Amino acid sequence: MTKTALIAGATGLVGGHCLLRLLRAPEYGRVVALTRRPLATTDPKLEQRVVEFDQLGRERFDFPQVDDVFCCLGTTIKVAGSQAAFRQVDFVYVVSLASLALGRGAKQFLLVSSLGANPKSPIFYSRVKGETEAAVSALTFEGRQIFRPSILVGERREQRPGERAGIAVMRGVSFAMLGPLRKYRPIAAAAVANAMVRVAVQAPRGVNVYESDALERLGRE
Repeated sequence: MTKTALIAGATGLVGGHCLLRLLRAPEYGRVVALTRRPLATTDPKLEQRVVEFDQLGRERFDFPQVDDVFCCLGTTIKVAGSQAAFRQVDFVYVVSLASLALGRGAKQFLLVSSLGANPKSPIFYSRVKGETEAAVSALTFEGRQIFRPSILVGERREQRPGERAGIAVMRGVSFAMLGPLRKYRPIAAAAVANAMVRVAVQAPRGVNVYESDALERLGRE
């Protein structure tokens, strides 16, 4: 029997690859994409639902019954405009989505977080990511899969000159990143997406955290 997947954040870097990977996966017969604007992608398996995420828990929205939820929502403080706006996307939207999905019977929640996520971090970005992980982990899904990629490599819609410079530097020294340092190597967004779908198919129970080096191994074609 095939399953139904829901993906939020399919217009993003990891989300775009994850959507395409889900559409190719024989384990999923239906893929529901929650987006703020229509996708250019079409497929017989794909069902698009345009939503306002800040109204998700309040508006009259018929949340679909699905098996697995792939949460690829995320922004940056620069794009969001403030720390409060960043937290709205990376914490409030994510936790609202998870709570609604759990209430509709979803079995598994797969979250794209970030390397260094820690609710006690002095760094605001990492602290919010850690708080989000903790909130999702506390929900009673059969499986809560948390993915912590390092710097992501791939073609983004928006330009991020600082990030491109960081990737170039990291690539230049990545050959020396061995052992415990391996998880800091830049990682292709497509590899993260591949890893997410593979883990979802395996469906391990409980809370499972995958650091970037593990994602690299899991994401190889």
